[in-house]
Amino acid sequence: MGDISSFEKEYRSNKRSPKNEEKLKELVNKVMVRNRREETGIEWTKRIVETVPIEFSESERAFYEEIEKLDDANHFGLLTLKRELCSSREAAFMTLKNMVERAHADGRELSGAERLLNKIGEVDGHAKAEKALEIIKNINDKVIIFTEYRATQLYLQWFLKQNGISSVPFRGGFKRGKKDWMRQLFQNHAQVLIATEAGGEGINLQFCSHIINYDLPWNPMRIEQRIGRIHRLGQQEDVKIYNFAVTDTVEQHILKLLYEKIHLFEAVIGELDDILTKIDLPSVEEHVQDILLHSDSEGEMRIKFDHLAAIMNEAQEEAVNSNEEESIDATASSS
Repeated sequence: MGDISSFEKEYRSNKRSPKNEEKLKELVNKVMVRNRREETGIEWTKRIVETVPIEFSESERAFYEEIEKLDDANHFGLLTLKRELCSSREAAFMTLKNMVERAHADGRELSGAERLLNKIGEVDGHAKAEKALEIIKNINDKVIIFTEYRATQLYLQWFLKQNGISSVPFRGGFKRGKKDWMRQLFQNHAQVLIATEAGGEGINLQFCSHIINYDLPWNPMRIEQRIGRIHRLGQQEDVKIYNFAVTDTVEQHILKLLYEKIHLFEAVIGELDDILTKIDLPSVEEHVQDILLHSDSEGEMRIKFDHLAAIMNEAQEEAVNSNEEESIDATASSS
């Protein structure tokens, strides 16, 4: 392909589209390493997905309902608090505390938020943590827990230790050396690795075959990235994925109304990325947020999620057809 200047002169017309595209594709096909599962000829292990419904404790449910009545926060703030309480009391506490402190700094009062901040200590149940403990004990093998929140990560470390389960944290702020050290601790000593979202990047953990999605992100690609930490080349076992969702909450909406309809957890590596790039949306995460914030009823929310799922399923079919055509072209070019 020559040096950079020769390449740009031959193939680059602007930032978004190349020129001499067919010639470039032919050259790339000669040297490209096929890494989609269907192209490798390798028999991959299975994904076994289990949805785990979580029932709030009485105090958690009462506090969730109190959040729904809060008039101090905008819709996005309420949505954030609901998601955080679904994760842990500690995660919601940090947001309420920050809301009140910012208001005081601006000379404002948030009576509703202050009332909730004072009452959050009355939330004495952690239904998700109890269910995670039950599953970890039953598995009796290494498990990765993914959470969206640092406060939840810290709580889970404490909670598991109180119940005799060894764990190590993993998050994006760790330097390379500390990440490698935590990986070794997990592989050789601890039963559980508790990772925040950013911590799930850049680490391969094929020696583990169990994932608990403690919190569900709104971006489907981030779920694939989580699973890809263990469901990759070198994995010898079928991968078991436990998806937690608290019933009658925003979490259940995301799981039931979107993720299960697009068969997210059965998508193969590479396929989901193709799907999302074909969807003409600024961001799937923003679109999900918009649905949750601006639906006036449960029925309207379902219709909007049905529409989004239909778009993603159509993109999935296009991605599969495109991949098949590329495989045929590559075979023809190499023959």
